Amino acid sequence: MTGHFVVPDSRTPSGGNTYNRRAGGGLRPVVVAGAWPRPDDAARAALHRALAGLPDGAPVLLDGLVACGVPEVVTPHADRLRLAVLVHLPLAEETGLDPAVAAELDAAERACLRAVHAVVATGAAAGERLAAHHGLGRVHVVAPGVDPAPLAPGGDGVSSLLCVASITPRKGHDVLVEALARVADRPWTCVCAGPADPGHARSVRAAIARHGLAERIDLVGPLLGADLDAAYAAADLFVLPSRAETYGMAVAEALARGIPVLASAVPDALGDGGWLLPGDAASLADALRRWFDSARTRAGLRDAARARRRELSTWEETVLGLAAVLASLRT
Repeated sequence: MTGHFVVPDSRTPSGGNTYNRRAGGGLRPVVVAGAWPRPDDAARAALHRALAGLPDGAPVLLDGLVACGVPEVVTPHADRLRLAVLVHLPLAEETGLDPAVAAELDAAERACLRAVHAVVATGAAAGERLAAHHGLGRVHVVAPGVDPAPLAPGGDGVSSLLCVASITPRKGHDVLVEALARVADRPWTCVCAGPADPGHARSVRAAIARHGLAERIDLVGPLLGADLDAAYAAADLFVLPSRAETYGMAVAEALARGIPVLASAVPDALGDGGWLLPGDAASLADALRRWFDSARTRAGLRDAARARRRELSTWEETVLGLAAVLASLRT
């Protein structure tokens, strides 16, 4: 795979950064610092210089976080370069945005995506939403991969819950805490692994304390490598009540280990491998009661997770998918 990949200067553990690192390994990285998607003038100028410095006709993949908020910087290069944008999450779908800011970002994203030569989404449902919302003719879908992993032994088969997600409003930790409070009479513990937005983490911790769950819900921060593998290995059930996702890489990582899943907003990653929930506390609490109270339910969810495990994409397939999109830009 030849070409260039424009990515934000970010080392925060996230699905998007993992995708960029694993799927874009054959591309020449162009790292641009800035407070994307709403950068200052210096970051805008740096992005313009980076694009201006690339050779005529070069295929260029841009992370949507960098590109979609600044069409006035990106689109003037569309006549000279072969541009594709990878949308990890539509900008306006980030939870907690001021409505005026969301509308501004949405309009900027539409202008950018309509001007480039190809748009890539990481899930089929997300691609369909993106095409319909912005009036795009075609959106390519290149799903994230997973690495092969052994089946998770878990704990007692029931009570060890795991959530792997950044502690931000979009990931629904507040929903998770409220749902767990409704099943406090069942035996469980829950590990929440992921980097935290400080303000939102304070709110989540306050909710945990209010419900008297500090001894049962552990916000352990970001886990990497062997520590993350150990957290998955110890899990009996994976939970993720997200408000918005384009794929759900942590869900796929859980399914790759045969861990049952209760989640929302992740139809592409989940497939038939678990229960796709509406995303509210009452629905999640009801699903948790069924999990805790029924051995048959637990067995069915384990079987579904192990069946889905055999269907997941590999990172090699992801790399080939992106290569095919970039190769098509040359024609």
